[in-house]
Amino acid sequence: MSASSFSAAQQRASTLHLPAGPWATVLDCLCAHFPAIDRATWLDRMARGRVLDSDGQPIGPQHLYREGLRIHYFREVAQETPIPFEESVLHVDEHLVVADKPHFLPVTPSGQYVEQTLLARLAKRLDNPLLVPLHRIDRLTAGLVLFSANPDSRAAYQALFRERRIDKMYEAIAPALPQLEFPHLRRSRLVDGDPFILMREAEGVPNSETRIEVLERRGEWWRYALYPVTGKRHQLRVHMSALGAPLRGDPLYPVLLPREQREPEDYARPLKLLARELDFIDPLSGQPRQFQSRLQLDW
Repeated sequence: MSASSFSAAQQRASTLHLPAGPWATVLDCLCAHFPAIDRATWLDRMARGRVLDSDGQPIGPQHLYREGLRIHYFREVAQETPIPFEESVLHVDEHLVVADKPHFLPVTPSGQYVEQTLLARLAKRLDNPLLVPLHRIDRLTAGLVLFSANPDSRAAYQALFRERRIDKMYEAIAPALPQLEFPHLRRSRLVDGDPFILMREAEGVPNSETRIEVLERRGEWWRYALYPVTGKRHQLRVHMSALGAPLRGDPLYPVLLPREQREPEDYARPLKLLARELDFIDPLSGQPRQFQSRLQLDW
């Protein structure tokens, strides 16, 4: 496997540093570490090249165990539930792919989702195993996602996000905030919450910033434009909730119900959050580029 192919494969693989133990082979360690996955399944994955060492080379059943050895394995979910929404490809060139992600579809594999992800769908649809997402949006959020299609130019586009040289605008539907003046700037310190899937605001130096504008007013519900200056996890959802306007359809904020009280995922009630627009100066051509989602948030 070439270096560029392996780098792209890592985006879709899980990584494990083998723990200390009495095992003779990597296979023995994997069977003990993941008791829910039987030995036959690991043997089948190895036979199909779905377990790799740190250099991207396939690992076989006789590969010797060594504590700390880094391996990459491709998760597979039996009878993965299809997500009944299709992505749209808005732009393709030698370096970039821009897609409109529907609600409920993850960008990359996680949890119970492997093939039902934007990355897996696009890699197959465009016949490009080298695709790598340049950023992420939440599974419940819809809208624009940029992918690098070429390892040779990938670093230049990744720098746009790392150095905050890309402007992002989201749309959201949430309760009215007539007591505030707009544009409104929300700055706060975001830290991990409890449970770990949540974020929360805390005392201390702000590490997150969102500019908020009003696009449309319809009684008790308003449509907002959200401009994240920083990119903390769940930043827009936490900031709006803290202002007293949790996003419509948000199952996490302001209150996460106990697991036994949560309803099954309701495709008819998506989170009203859309990654609407991306603007940046192309690092290769020096020309301004703007992409806009074709999706709409209904009331």
